[in-house]
Amino acid sequence: MTSRPTSFTQCVFDVARQIPKGATLTYAQVAERAGRPHAYRAVGNILNKNYDPTIPCHRVVRSDGTPGGYNRGREQKVAILQQEQHLGKRDVVR
Repeated sequence: MTSRPTSFTQCVFDVARQIPKGATLTYAQVAERAGRPHAYRAVGNILNKNYDPTIPCHRVVRSDGTPGGYNRGREQKVAILQQEQHLGKRDVVR
């Protein structure tokens, strides 16, 4: 039995789903767009527990531009982001 996501969790997932290939948002930007601008650590915790492939949590990075964590390994996150940059936009979504 899986638990239902909280409304904030659902908002985080909705924001992450909108990030196009080749683009990224920071954890702080996701928190702000999800309605809780100071909850960037919560965003990281939420995305770290995500295994739904329709939610591109690998497109969320730290404010300093480094990849941050990823539940499938940081190296995998970097590899996916590099591959997507060749296929899509290179800019951070604003």
